[in-house]
Amino acid sequence: MARQQTISNKLVWTVLAWILGATIFFPILWTVLTSFKTEAQAISIPPVMFDFDWTFENYETVQERSNYSRHFWNSVVISVGSTLLGLLIAVPAAWAMAFVPGKRTKDVLMWMLSTKMMPAVGVMIPIYLMVQSAGLLDSKTALVIIMMLVNLPIIIWMLYTYFKEIPGDILEAARMDGASLKNEIIYVLTPMAVPGIASTMLLNVILAWNEAFWTLNLTAAKAAPLTAFIASYSSPEGLFYAKLSAASTMAIAPILIMGWFSQKQLVRGLTFGAVK
Repeated sequence: MARQQTISNKLVWTVLAWILGATIFFPILWTVLTSFKTEAQAISIPPVMFDFDWTFENYETVQERSNYSRHFWNSVVISVGSTLLGLLIAVPAAWAMAFVPGKRTKDVLMWMLSTKMMPAVGVMIPIYLMVQSAGLLDSKTALVIIMMLVNLPIIIWMLYTYFKEIPGDILEAARMDGASLKNEIIYVLTPMAVPGIASTMLLNVILAWNEAFWTLNLTAAKAAPLTAFIASYSSPEGLFYAKLSAASTMAIAPILIMGWFSQKQLVRGLTFGAVK
């Protein structure tokens, strides 16, 4: 009886998980399908799901109108650059909080996390003025720094939870063998925390890739990533849904493919963070 109850519970949770997954995936599927429709079919009522004349015209128009490769490269530089810069700061910070905690360590962690609750628009004007005075408007350098600062609390929190799982005795043994602080972090701690660092990197790349607020407000053309590439298909004349869907599909495809192949590592990292 108990076994049947367990099987029944697993079945219910499995069905609910599939329903939730399908609900989340449906907007992506609809966007992809819309990208292959004409503008008339994209706004037709009632909407058509599969029964339409498939066309690649929207993708051809997007390629002719915009420099996709430049936007793509900007997204890669901004997301990867902000991730690597964030790790350079977050690894030592997480090490200190995990292995040399102070009386206020937990307070500092909570304060860092609380900064994520502040609306970005609340600090838009001062940051814009600072970037402008530094001559970094519409530059990848400014976006790399800002994306790093925006996601730094999450990076530190995730690395902190991973480092807490590593026995401190191992690091103490390295010190007794004469390892310096630098060698302790680089040659002892980092190799043991590779899974955590990898999942943290993946999450930060995804967050930076999808960031739209700062990229739309601090770039114009030269440093515009794929989020700005999508926004360019919203004009005063109206929304061109089919072309907008094609641009969106081209923008999200790289990160979706990366997420698909690295989903196990990413879920593992997010689970560790959720548990702690």
